[in-house]
Amino acid sequence: MRFPSRPATIAAIAALALGSCGTGEPAGGGTVTLTIAANAISGGKNSETADWIKGWVIPEFERTHRDVKVLFRPSGVDDEHYKTKLALDLKAKGGADVIDLDGIWVGEFAQAGYVRPLAEVGGPGVESWEGWSRIPQAVQGLGIFDGRKYGLPQGTDGRVLFYNKALFRKAGLPEEWSPASWQDIIDAGVKLKASGVPVPIQINAGTAMGEATMQGVLPLLAGAGAEIYSQDKWTGASRALKDVLGFYRRVYGGGLGDPRLQQEAKGRDKSFTAFARGEIAILAEGDYFWRSVIEPTAGVAPMKDRDQVVGYTRIPAREPGAGIRGQDHVSMSGGAVRVLNPFSANPRLAWELLAFMHSAEATKAQAAGQARISSRTDVNDEVLADDPMLRYVAEEVLPITAYRPGLAVYPQVSALLQEATAAVVAGRSVEEAAAGYEAKLAELVGGAARVAH
Repeated sequence: MRFPSRPATIAAIAALALGSCGTGEPAGGGTVTLTIAANAISGGKNSETADWIKGWVIPEFERTHRDVKVLFRPSGVDDEHYKTKLALDLKAKGGADVIDLDGIWVGEFAQAGYVRPLAEVGGPGVESWEGWSRIPQAVQGLGIFDGRKYGLPQGTDGRVLFYNKALFRKAGLPEEWSPASWQDIIDAGVKLKASGVPVPIQINAGTAMGEATMQGVLPLLAGAGAEIYSQDKWTGASRALKDVLGFYRRVYGGGLGDPRLQQEAKGRDKSFTAFARGEIAILAEGDYFWRSVIEPTAGVAPMKDRDQVVGYTRIPAREPGAGIRGQDHVSMSGGAVRVLNPFSANPRLAWELLAFMHSAEATKAQAAGQARISSRTDVNDEVLADDPMLRYVAEEVLPITAYRPGLAVYPQVSALLQEATAAVVAGRSVEEAAAGYEAKLAELVGGAARVAH
């Protein structure tokens, strides 16, 4: 997801006024009307989602619920405009019954009282829903805030290390690579450099990369045993953060990465092209890179020999067991959720609609024959059978993943992390970059008491 320089916040939106528009009002003849809202519109933004809702979800749900009329409220606007509209509707106790929400907004909406835990709204049927057993606990985290389930996760993704097997073979490295520590990555980089690879390692950093640093600093932080936000505090200049910055220093200060890519506006796009040309050997990216960037026929930087040349492996913790939750490997994921409107006139029926939209049948219908990672393991087993990379992410990466905090201030904290990595890439010391980051962080989040060391 893209973050604008000044994202809309619930606190700012709450200052605006809007008349109540209501939700789920009974229609004539005893029919109940339910509504679905999503930032999707046929022929425009997220067109496939809009077509699925109109062409499959609504007719199939109405077929089994004769007294229900389902309406779709499409949008096709910038994410922040969509977010503002949702917040205004919910502030006025209006809006749709079932709402698409970016996972990173969940905490902010929950703190404002605009969404409530699913079980509070949908009733006892929520906890007994069959789908929970099909969604890995880590994936459920996309819709969890303060330990409570606010939304059902939609499709998600995962970050891995991609590597070029041909370059590895030339450097005397194993084609089936599985690094167990950061040192293993550095050691591979040294051998790749000695074999003549122009850029052995590319780990996103810097302000020019923007939130693309989710492919770098956040999984590394998880690998050092910390999350950017935990137990009501933000991670400051802790040992974990310094270890992360130290890793960047070893990569870019040691000539194993190209610092110019981290400083150019289109550095990430250039890294894609360089990897496809065999100029970068190791690249940290999401599965988007596999299915959309180097896809052999329609990718942004297509690799005709992708399936033979490109390997992928989990991101190791700093050392075995050093990751969050004591993990040996880590990842980061993003994605959207669907929530229930706490002001719905028909909350139990709205839950039935939401649960139906996340059933195995509906999830397969949304995939429409394409290989895409869903939140459900049973669906992934079927639709990813012919794509080993996406199946690898679904089976090996999603169970160990983590998510960004769904709080309004996070994009600004992210910008500070980007500045800290940029400083190290540019040659500043780890201590100096960490201290500068923490000073700005404390001011941003409300004082030193909100910062964990």
